[in-house]
Order: sequence, then C-alpha cells, then structure tokens
Amino acid sequence: MKKTAFWTAALIALALAAPFFIYPIFLMRALCMALFACAFNLLVGYVGLLSFGHAAFFGGAAYIAAHTIKVWGFPPVLGLLSAVAVAAVLGLVFGYLAIRRQGIYFAMITLAFAQMVFFFCLQAKFTGGEDGIQGVPRGYLFGVIDLSHSLTMYYFVLAVFLIGFGLIVRTINSPFGQVMKAIRENEPRALSLGYHTDRYKLLAFVLSAALAGLAGATKALVFQFASLTDVDWTMSGEVVLMTLLGGIGTIAGPIVGAFLLIGMETYLAQAGSWVTVIEGSIFVLCVLAFRRGIVGVVAGWFSPAAARGEDDAIAPSEAPRYEEAPPERVVEPQGPHPLS
Repeated sequence: MKKTAFWTAALIALALAAPFFIYPIFLMRALCMALFACAFNLLVGYVGLLSFGHAAFFGGAAYIAAHTIKVWGFPPVLGLLSAVAVAAVLGLVFGYLAIRRQGIYFAMITLAFAQMVFFFCLQAKFTGGEDGIQGVPRGYLFGVIDLSHSLTMYYFVLAVFLIGFGLIVRTINSPFGQVMKAIRENEPRALSLGYHTDRYKLLAFVLSAALAGLAGATKALVFQFASLTDVDWTMSGEVVLMTLLGGIGTIAGPIVGAFLLIGMETYLAQAGSWVTVIEGSIFVLCVLAFRRGIVGVVAGWFSPAAARGEDDAIAPSEAPRYEEAPPERVVEPQGPHPLS
C-alpha cells in the first residue's frame, strides 16, 4: 500500500511538472485520449464487451460541449457536464439494445449505432456539417480562472483526467468491479449465483460511455472545435489500438498506449502518409512480442502470478496449508469369524 501511494504521488508530481518540459498541447491531447482509452478498457477489459462504436459517445459529447458553450453560453464545467449527461443517455439506449447480443454481434451492433450518430452529425444543422463547430471559447473556470492560457488549461485537463481515472480505479476495486470480472470470466456461473448480469453490463456500458463523453468534451474544449473526425469509425479503431498496445485489462495499459500512439502521430507527422505504415508496423511488432500488451508483459516480469495470467493468485507464503490426512487404520475383527 505504501509503495502504491509513493508511485502515485511521484506520477502526479511528474504530471504537474511535465508542461515545463513538454509541449502542453501534446500533453492535453494525450490525456484526453488516455481517459478515452481507460473508459473503453473498463468495458472490454473488465466486462469482456468489445465495442466498435465508442466514437459515438466521444464525438457526440464533443459536439454537445462545443454547442452549449459557444451558442448557449454555458460555462466550461456546465458544458462538460451536459456533454457527459448526453453521452450517458446514449450509452443507456445503445447499451440496452446491444447487450442482448454477445461477441461479434455485439461489436457490429455498436458499430451500426456509431454510424447512425456519424450521419446524424453530418446532416444536423447545429453540428455545422463537414465544417464542424469552430471557435469554441474556453471561457473562465468558476467565473474566475481564465482557461485561454495553455498552462492553466493543461492543469484543468489534468484535473479532469485524474477525476475520471480515479473513478475508474475505484469502480474496478469495488464489489461492483468484482462482479464485472466474474461476468468476464464466466457469465453463466455469475447468473447461477443470482446476479442479474444484464443489469451489471448495462451499468458498465453507461459508465464507460459517460467517461468517453467526458474525454471527448474535454478535447473539444482544448482544441476549441468539434468535427466529424471525433465521431468517425476510425476513432473507435484508434481507441481499440491504444488499449491493445498498452494492455487490455490493466489499469495503466490504456494510458501507456494512448501516449505511445499520440506521440507517434505527433512526432512522426513529417513522414506524411508513412505514419500509418509505421504505426501498423509497430502495432504488429507489439502484438507479436507483447501478447498481453506492454504493461501486461512488463508486469509479468515482476509478478510470476501475473505472468501466468492469474490476476488474483495467492502468494506461496499466503497459500493455505492443508495437513495430509493420515491413512485409515484397518481394525481386524476380534474372536472367531462369524461364519466359522
């Protein structure tokens, strides 16, 4: 516990000092995508539901935040909360219809819903069509703090990320999170124990959608625009790639994958169209060399139980010991045999 608290404090201190050494815009984009990947990992890594339509929540919330802040004059926090509420409602509707199926059928249904949202954003008047919503003001936080400065905006994005990430960690380590893992491992057994698995899956879907919406709304506020790129199917594929690179079912894996992918897109931009080829090559290499993701493999080096895929394995020193039962003693009958 003390070691975990130490590393958490060290990472937070590093994040606070990072904008003085690294371009803040890059850090803000990476944090938004990291929160998006963590929200997606909550669904696929801990419930076992692979969604190909999470861009609907990410991009849809970006449009709602941009519209409410620019047109309706909402303050930044209220605009983000409105976007999260809309993403949660979309997650409730889509999840209620999608969780009735499993496997590839579930993935295809979520992709179909995401494409519906994409074409809605393309045709709706308030979204601006192909031009999107541009010139979104950052405004003032609580009417006092000016978010137009990059450094101030970075610390606001960092606070949003820490809140979202903290909620995810708390959910994973709660009794609700244990039920999610049980559903992932063996849903029929969870049903036999009396758990209404569809309710748990729906709640996890809504929570994942809301956090994905928070990431999309924050990104729209950072870059001051919302476009069709945020709601396109390629965004759903990108978050899958981030999670796979970092490690599905790990807490820090999506963060590592997001920073790795955004770093490649940013610092390899001069390569032009070759960026996609380089990303694909690195992805293939990671899949071959790191079957459980970068974080999953590295964690396995320090934990033999994790290397065997045993998340909740008992340490040898903590394993219960059972004394071997002595062999039964055979008692010979006394006196003459009854049949003699």
